[in-house]
Amino acid sequence: MAVARQIFRDAMARLGAAVNVITSDGPAGRAGCTASAVCSVTDDPPTLLLCLNRASENNASFKKNGVVCVNTLGHGHEELSGVFAGRTGVDIVGRFAAAQWRKGATGAPILADASVAFDCTISQCVEVGTHTVFFCEVQEIVLGEADQGLIYFGRSYHRLGGSAEGQ
Repeated sequence: MAVARQIFRDAMARLGAAVNVITSDGPAGRAGCTASAVCSVTDDPPTLLLCLNRASENNASFKKNGVVCVNTLGHGHEELSGVFAGRTGVDIVGRFAAAQWRKGATGAPILADASVAFDCTISQCVEVGTHTVFFCEVQEIVLGEADQGLIYFGRSYHRLGGSAEGQ
């Protein structure tokens, strides 16, 4: 018995997840999007997985570039998340103009003030239903401020950590 698509989506909205901006650069040019479907796979070798809809314009770019950076956002990045999610209608140049970046070891853009950035080479892609699962081997980690994170839960943003003062 199959679960209805909408029920699955409603259930997944109750599974809180870190908000990430995934970036890439290389032969296909700069690309980037917002994603919450990211998790660890193994620490030997350090590997993450990223799920991205096959219909996304970024899917082919990530594959062609062979590299991505998973930039985990903090509480002050709600607007940047929306920009990379395509909610503002700006093109890729405008998306990258919305923040400060540096080039990582792989050439992928690293967000200057990310809570943490995982600069990765794509080691494997598996097509599952409507999505591609990218297995991403971590080449560099940049640790930023970790006092206040940002998660997506119940179809909205929520802050994590830090003191109640100033919130």
